[in-house]
Amino acid sequence: MDYQLIRSKRKTLSLQINNNAELIVRAPNRLSVKKIEQFMHEKSDWISKKSRSIRARKTQAPSYKEGEKFLYLGVEYPLNINITQSEGLNFDGQRFSLNQGGKKVFLAWYKSAFKKIALPRLEYYAKNHQLKYQQVRLKNQKTLWGSCSGVNNINLNYLLIGAPIFVIDYVLVHELCHTVHKNHSKSFWKLVETILPNYKASKRWLQDNGYKLKNL
Repeated sequence: MDYQLIRSKRKTLSLQINNNAELIVRAPNRLSVKKIEQFMHEKSDWISKKSRSIRARKTQAPSYKEGEKFLYLGVEYPLNINITQSEGLNFDGQRFSLNQGGKKVFLAWYKSAFKKIALPRLEYYAKNHQLKYQQVRLKNQKTLWGSCSGVNNINLNYLLIGAPIFVIDYVLVHELCHTVHKNHSKSFWKLVETILPNYKASKRWLQDNGYKLKNL
């Protein structure tokens, strides 16, 4: 990861994310780069979380005007304003077309699209890997992409429809694996990896881009 290193006579390491979401590392003069980067690796979750938070604050909410772009399955598509169409929001594979409604209409469309695309994939992974769940609820959540209750009810954040399919699959499989392991133990991650060997790429995508999905 990119960072700016500032050395001084200080005795301890310090990490800071500035207002541009850049990582600033302050370190003692004689501390080796290897130890500095090891410390950064140990704090990688904090770094990612803090960076996402700052980037999200800097990202302006859309005004639903002509030419603005909106994510769908990992690709940004432009918005066309068409007051003559009968439906509030249409998508033709190349652009969104909006009559009226803005955020409310987009949320409804995203929820419907997620239901059509994601739920069959959830069922596919469940059947192919003998993972049993109860009810599924679709929500617009501020902090979670998904959750699994003690009785195996699964909640899914339908704003994931903005992410690539491989990322959606990761969240689906993640929650299905919680029907077996109610924690993030080594056994849990081993099961996730058995189903999705490249799950870490999906995890990184969410860490780097997740804030964009919630910017409606």
